[in-house]
Amino acid sequence: MPSVTERWPGGMLTNFPTIRKAVKKMNTIDKMKEDGTFEKLAKRERLQVERQRAKLEKNLGSIRDMSRLPSALFVIDVQKEANAVKEAVRLNIPVIAMVDTCCDPTPIDYVIPANDDATKSIELIMDVMCQAINEGLEERKLEKEKEVEVAPEAAEAPAAPERKLRSRRAPKAEPVEAPATEE
Repeated sequence: MPSVTERWPGGMLTNFPTIRKAVKKMNTIDKMKEDGTFEKLAKRERLQVERQRAKLEKNLGSIRDMSRLPSALFVIDVQKEANAVKEAVRLNIPVIAMVDTCCDPTPIDYVIPANDDATKSIELIMDVMCQAINEGLEERKLEKEKEVEVAPEAAEAPAAPERKLRSRRAPKAEPVEAPATEE
């Protein structure tokens, strides 16, 4: 799964095409190394390109294979990663987050009440999340295999499900009738 462990690059979700260009630049540098073009550069240029690639790898290396926006976002520290949460809310991407007592759970769709500073609590929740993700991927893989077996000629890619726009307002309360009392 793609992940961000360093600083959240502002606009990673809202300005995704620009982030993809930076990842393509990193891939281009890798191709230059493979085909020998990199060795033809002057020493100073090689150093500059190498520094640029190291910086890109540090910030974007873990999302190298991410070709589209994520279906959900899992956040450990809501307070520190407020920009990530804001971008996800803006794009209607569901946010699953560990929320400590010092954080506002309002923008979070799926709140996990936990201490986001304790390594043991983070490890425990991450283990459970990883198991759930692996189970989901296995189920999807089995479903795709069954679809291919059932109808090999009709194995077209299904259309992406439409995301419902969600409202941040509280739902309207239904009027409650008071029970009749005998007088």
